[in-house]
Amino acid sequence: MRVGGMMATFADLPDSVLLEIFSYLPVRDRIRISRVCHRWKRLVDDRWLWRHVDLTLYTMRPKVMWHLLRRYMASRLHSLRMGGYLFSGSQAPQLSPALMRALGQKCPNLKRLCLHVANLSMVPITSLPSTLRTLELHSCEISMAWLLKEQDPTVLPLLECIVLDRVPAFRDEHLQGLTRFRALRSLVLGGTYRVTETGLDMGLQELSYLQRLEVLGCTLSADSTLLAISRHLRDVRKIRLTVRGLSAPGLAVLEGMPALESLCLLGPLITPEMPTPAEILSSCLTMPKLRVLELQGLGWEGQEAEKILCKGLPHCMVIVRACPKESMDWWM
Repeated sequence: MRVGGMMATFADLPDSVLLEIFSYLPVRDRIRISRVCHRWKRLVDDRWLWRHVDLTLYTMRPKVMWHLLRRYMASRLHSLRMGGYLFSGSQAPQLSPALMRALGQKCPNLKRLCLHVANLSMVPITSLPSTLRTLELHSCEISMAWLLKEQDPTVLPLLECIVLDRVPAFRDEHLQGLTRFRALRSLVLGGTYRVTETGLDMGLQELSYLQRLEVLGCTLSADSTLLAISRHLRDVRKIRLTVRGLSAPGLAVLEGMPALESLCLLGPLITPEMPTPAEILSSCLTMPKLRVLELQGLGWEGQEAEKILCKGLPHCMVIVRACPKESMDWWM
């Protein structure tokens, strides 16, 4: 690197630049570079560097996890991603109730917890940090009692968003049980194949205060999902769903939705019943607050369909693009 025509070294960089560089390093490498010099040790100990921590890269021994919790994270931590090693063999460490309780006690600023491939069947939901505003479960096993309506309604009192991505145990009664989270406003269901059309309709009836709903890669048809939304979520602001089973009449049930600001439809399962660009335009023009229309994986990018929608919705941000790679596994 050259500064003022001269070759600069790491020692010449200001603390703010080094911190930005260090933030891209995996946790294990951050700890290693703290041994380079006193300055780097001080920077690695900076509160800013430990606000967001991703531990999904490691099969971490409990002893190491406890050390990170006490030495680096504690009150600095705002969001944490962890792997539970569900498929790593019986000798792999598992997430424990004690660790979850310690996160709540030692990390008072923890607001987002993302758990990946974790066996939580022996972890009671009451052990999760009460400060959480977002809880993401990706390919996790949970206890059948976790989300039942009869459970303690004071658990996770601040929870605003829950992501349930390929959680096999999640079913209709759990959907209705989400009403126990009084602050809940955003719900993402991904690959929750045990949720039925009837269950979704009954669940949304009790979750009428939701402002964001995403239904991705489920067995539910888009038409039935939109019908349940139009019946019960009149104040919803953001809808994101796969287009499996979507028809023009199915999309038309959203016409006149008073608060809808963002609508995202994801392919690539296009059927002959799929609404044409003109039919999508017609429905969107009836939504007074719509500002974002996103179409992913429909094969319309750069085509006449994109021109029709952009021209017909000048007040909206129209996004037409291929489906990102990380989303493709919904249909595989």
